[in-house]
Amino acid sequence: MAKEEQPEEEEVIEKLVEKITGLAAAIGKLPSLSPSPEVNALFTELVMTCIPPSSVDVEQLGAEAQDMRGRLIRLCADAEGHLEAHYSDVLAAHDNPLDHLALFPYFNNYIQLAQLEYALLARHLPAAPPPSRLAFLGSGPLPLSSLVLAARHLPAASFHNYDICADANRRASRLVRADRDLSARMAFHTSDVSHVTTDLAAYDVVFLAALVGMAAEEKARMVEHLGKHMAPGAALVVRSAHGARGFLYPVVDPEEIRRGGFDVLAVHHPEGEVINSVIIARKPPVAAPALEGGDAHAHGHGAVVSRPCQRCEMEARAHQKMEDMSAMEKLPSS
Repeated sequence: MAKEEQPEEEEVIEKLVEKITGLAAAIGKLPSLSPSPEVNALFTELVMTCIPPSSVDVEQLGAEAQDMRGRLIRLCADAEGHLEAHYSDVLAAHDNPLDHLALFPYFNNYIQLAQLEYALLARHLPAAPPPSRLAFLGSGPLPLSSLVLAARHLPAASFHNYDICADANRRASRLVRADRDLSARMAFHTSDVSHVTTDLAAYDVVFLAALVGMAAEEKARMVEHLGKHMAPGAALVVRSAHGARGFLYPVVDPEEIRRGGFDVLAVHHPEGEVINSVIIARKPPVAAPALEGGDAHAHGHGAVVSRPCQRCEMEARAHQKMEDMSAMEKLPSS
């Protein structure tokens, strides 16, 4: 039966790639990727085409489809930048921009993504105290992930947002100017992340945005850089993609995270509105030296965390499963 169904599955994938190729061609002909009815309609159709579960392995496509996918991801990145800059300006026109975040059309996606990432961290690092210093690499002009995490999940933590673009940071910093609490807890750094070294050791958790290092080799170099400079025991949250969503964002192989010097604790592929997959990893802690005649665990030399199974992957199928975790806060209605 499985062999009879295989040609049908291949036909479905072929039609999917054909449709996405047509949309990519239409998007590539647009005179501008700034928000407009035509731009919005094409990208909405693209996203709706890529969101449903699919067995396509984008890494195994032919050379022509791979070239198309690479171009399309860059187009998506450019369009996302224009969209975030536009809405950052819209929000900045209000006296308190944070009161109007729901104006951004995909704000609910960010609420769900932040909830998911916080819940995964709580599940897989349960013994650790709440993180007090976090870094978001590739925060952009509309740093919704940092804003949602800071306001709804980690109200005592400081967030350091890194972006290579000074104008993006200028836009982002305007959004917190009227909020005394968040303006004190949010910092914005204009820097190429590959040049950030000693500062990385100060963070309990580092988030790597999906579009930082769009090519696989760039992403691998970035993860290796983080592995060298992050603190032992610190967590790394990497955003990836799965199935047809790999036409929208780069796919990150968990093995690349391991080769970069991390233990992979979880891999989660959402099936709802949240597009990005999430990889939770941790730089192995430095084990306390064993003391003569005793167990190092009992002498206050820091937590010694056992190395998790290298093949550990979590394939949760719905966010409702997250609600059963006692460590997760319930979100207030937005």
